[in-house]
Amino acid sequence: MSDATPPSAEQIRAGDRRALARAITWVESTRVDHQEESQALLESLVGDTGGSIRVGITGPPGVGKSSFIERFGLALLEDGRRLAVLAVDPSSPISGGSILGDKTRMERLAQDPRAFIRPSPSSGSLGGVARRTRESLLLCEAAGFDVVLVETVGIGQSEIAVRSMVDFFAVLLQPGAGDELQGIKKGVLELADALVVTKADGAQKRIAERTRAEHLHALGLLRSPSPVWHTPVLTTSAVEGEGIQEVWDTILAHREALGASGELEEKRRSQARDWMWSMVEEGLLQRFRSDPEVAGRIAALEQAVATSRRTPTAAARELLDTFRKA
Repeated sequence: MSDATPPSAEQIRAGDRRALARAITWVESTRVDHQEESQALLESLVGDTGGSIRVGITGPPGVGKSSFIERFGLALLEDGRRLAVLAVDPSSPISGGSILGDKTRMERLAQDPRAFIRPSPSSGSLGGVARRTRESLLLCEAAGFDVVLVETVGIGQSEIAVRSMVDFFAVLLQPGAGDELQGIKKGVLELADALVVTKADGAQKRIAERTRAEHLHALGLLRSPSPVWHTPVLTTSAVEGEGIQEVWDTILAHREALGASGELEEKRRSQARDWMWSMVEEGLLQRFRSDPEVAGRIAALEQAVATSRRTPTAAARELLDTFRKA
């Protein structure tokens, strides 16, 4: 396949992994011609999307996300599933490329032809979530993957962005995560459809059980994300494989509960609407900043605001007036 041409819709529908990787590369590209071609490809595939179970995974650094995902993914493959993992890496400030390299962190899973792992640089977008992760998810669905995991780096507001594109959102916690919650804020706990305590084996098994009990109590004080679902707290061991099946059973139970109530369908509709408006906002901001008249005023107004010679509101109004007159 030539680098100069995008893959075809037929290649994606056939599950061609090389074509899928190439399509995601075009989706992530900042070149205008690549963006136009990739959007045309997505338009032709939109009817083939929506059939997967979309799962978000987050947690603080060191919690063992990659180990958990690999063990979880291998279990899904044994169950006859096809799995895609979109792992959003922090971008290198020098090259802009992915730093962590998830294919090396999930070696066994990466070698299985039934799985597809795609590490993507966050490119400085909100909370480390790759700007085009949603499009990549749709491409994976069109390629026939029936489970798509979106892993985030677990910092900033990336959790909120990931939850806005998945059906089920799991927050991983380490044993011993007490009052400080290891950087996981109350708001993130309220977003979780399940809390999963990792590394529940060996000397840490007892600590993991105590952590589970503490968070189960904490959740009792918070509002549930759904009237038909109460967030469970689970314990797992990627080393021993304990609790992995329970996580999958929980995801299926959540899907059944929200599907029966109609919440799942409405959730996806709401996510699609929000996605459209976020693209509108992104496009407007891009056009705004690229306007020659506006670009010529930005530096001076930023300096005026920074030195308290102008209020931020007045400076913003001047930029907007300049844009409207252009």
